[in-house]
Amino acid sequence: MKVLLLLFLAFGYVGSSVYSSCSQSPLNWCSSVGSAVECGVLKSCLHSNYTKSRQTDNPIEVGLYYESLCPGCRQFLVLMLFPTWVLLSDIMVVNLVPFGNAQEVKKDEKYVFTCQHGEQECLGNMIETCLMNMSKMAFPIIFCMESSSDVINSAQACTGVYDPSLSWDKVMSCVNGPQGNQLMHENALKTAGLKPPHEYVPWITINGEHTDDLQDKAMNSLITLVCSMYKVQSSMSTRYLPCNLLELKFLFCFFRALSLRPVGGARCTTKLTARMCEGAILHMPVY
Repeated sequence: MKVLLLLFLAFGYVGSSVYSSCSQSPLNWCSSVGSAVECGVLKSCLHSNYTKSRQTDNPIEVGLYYESLCPGCRQFLVLMLFPTWVLLSDIMVVNLVPFGNAQEVKKDEKYVFTCQHGEQECLGNMIETCLMNMSKMAFPIIFCMESSSDVINSAQACTGVYDPSLSWDKVMSCVNGPQGNQLMHENALKTAGLKPPHEYVPWITINGEHTDDLQDKAMNSLITLVCSMYKVQSSMSTRYLPCNLLELKFLFCFFRALSLRPVGGARCTTKLTARMCEGAILHMPVY
């Protein structure tokens, strides 16, 4: 399940001939036996359901306080947070709060926001906030936006790819109306309520806690941090522990490498990337 989500959500392989008969959103692949069979993921869904049935710990909650046009925020979201969530969504949840170093002032009956990177960032923050309130596919859509060369202008196309049933006019009605204004005010309150107060972005919390150590570990290898904090029954066979699989580390490295922008007009070949990742997994930190 994780491998398919990794490839399909990130690179849009849903249209490939192998799964051309699948009419379900990736979120619904394991919703029933029929959907799993139709989309060719029955074995993966059975493994995923077995893992969930044996979990003894609550999911790890990763909070990201960020800005839509902040280069460091975009890098962390695209190359660290989203790949980790794709691979470990059974044991982690993500809370995105786009506001960061923005400021708000109440004028008449609404709030006016000023953003660190200008009006376009305020628009990006608002679009992503509305999407999170309107779509179960918000995170893939936001990943699509943040990984593009133009965050704002890619928003409608990204929404059309990952949630075609969501009307863009409805999204913009939220963005330009009182609903979006109130949602952004709630983001401002969440950001202002951080303890300790945020000093920069991206600002990362783990289970609601922020320390310099957790921030450094999350920025360096979030997948290792989440796995180290999560517990499952000791009697469970290690082949069902995704955090213990070298394959998981390989896929994470492979995903990140292929997500990078082309250098010199061409991407590295998949064979070269695979060879690089085989060596890279030996150097991933252990917490």
